[in-house]
Amino acid sequence: MSRSEELFERAKAVLPGGVNSPVRAFRAVGGTPFFVARAAGARLTDVDGRTYLDYVCSWGPLILGHAHPAVLDAIRTAAAAGWSYGAPCAAEVELAEQVRRRMPAVEMVRFVNSGTEATMAAVRVARAATRRSVILKFAGCYHGHADGFLVKAGSGVATLGLPDSPGVPAALAELTVTVPFNDTGAVQDLFRRRGDEVAAVIVEPYVGNAGFIAPEPGFHETLRALCDRHGALLIFDEVMTGFRVAAGGAQERLGVRPDLTTLGKIIGGGMPVGAYGGRAALMRLVAPEGPVYQAGTLAGNPVAMAAGLATLRETERPGFYEALERRTARLIAGIGDAARRHGITVTAAHAGSMWGMYFAPGLVRNFAEAQAADTALFARWHRAALARGVFLAPSAFEAGFVSSAHTDADIDSTITQLDAALGEARGR
Repeated sequence: MSRSEELFERAKAVLPGGVNSPVRAFRAVGGTPFFVARAAGARLTDVDGRTYLDYVCSWGPLILGHAHPAVLDAIRTAAAAGWSYGAPCAAEVELAEQVRRRMPAVEMVRFVNSGTEATMAAVRVARAATRRSVILKFAGCYHGHADGFLVKAGSGVATLGLPDSPGVPAALAELTVTVPFNDTGAVQDLFRRRGDEVAAVIVEPYVGNAGFIAPEPGFHETLRALCDRHGALLIFDEVMTGFRVAAGGAQERLGVRPDLTTLGKIIGGGMPVGAYGGRAALMRLVAPEGPVYQAGTLAGNPVAMAAGLATLRETERPGFYEALERRTARLIAGIGDAARRHGITVTAAHAGSMWGMYFAPGLVRNFAEAQAADTALFARWHRAALARGVFLAPSAFEAGFVSSAHTDADIDSTITQLDAALGEARGR
């Protein structure tokens, strides 16, 4: 028995499913999850000494790769001064100013501890501002594990094939309405019927929790126009895309300005952090300035703020995003070429350094089309790739990521190994 297998057996006795987040259990792809001993740059090393090129990047936060020296130095310096105060610190102000500078739609921001907290609070603000209760989301999009978001959700809910989660009261679930992503007709119809009930539309501008799905031209512009016409708010969930698909996030790349934005992952540099923000008039509804209550013992944690600041500063180096996009495009092209050589139908796409692929014929526009992809082939490919030292997300319904630590040589090696893994997966 390997050390990872031994640890997993122990973990299953004390942790539900042996993990602290469901997809980590590898149930969708088979096999035993490996346990990490250390990580540096673009690589993870497990407790059995095996090393993997990492395209999960802690599910998105590590745009600089693991243990980047600048971030590590910032964490050490911050921790040496104390790692939790229960009082404000200068780094909170500095990081908020950085966010506002790069995302002009975020005039004011509140830091929290996770993306789930951020989306929960953003919805609360939207309901308070509009005095309405209904939230419109899109099938397959995941906005955290709060009750109202687990209606037709993506991420681990989709990976495990679960229905809407037990434990969510029906009365609460009824306040979340769902339509297919990229279906402007369905959104327009919903607003025609219930527009005066809708407090907000919340959307992953590039879907990353059902695989990777790009918006069709004009889709977000339609959402913006409908929200304006009916008095609803538009919430961009940029927990995954924020500072990942462009320096100013998806809203910069798409040229659409949301009313509220939720953030996480990169703004903490891999430390637990989230944030929500938007127009100052909306954010002034939040306590202590306004009546909408939200609080957090560890919010604005000095170590997390320092890690986020160091990460954002590194991404401002000239050519940073251009180099990431170029390498990601090469990876996607290489996967496509390999699939064609093996006679496998695949569709793959990316935005910045966020990417995804499906074993499916033709473009995937929504969650229903994503679900029609060949997940059994993906599982065989994942296992073959892992055996060859390439760590992909252990789910056909999760995006992948490239970091600045991935070199051109890493991309070349990855393409070679994924090509060989496709041959093995197809032949079984």
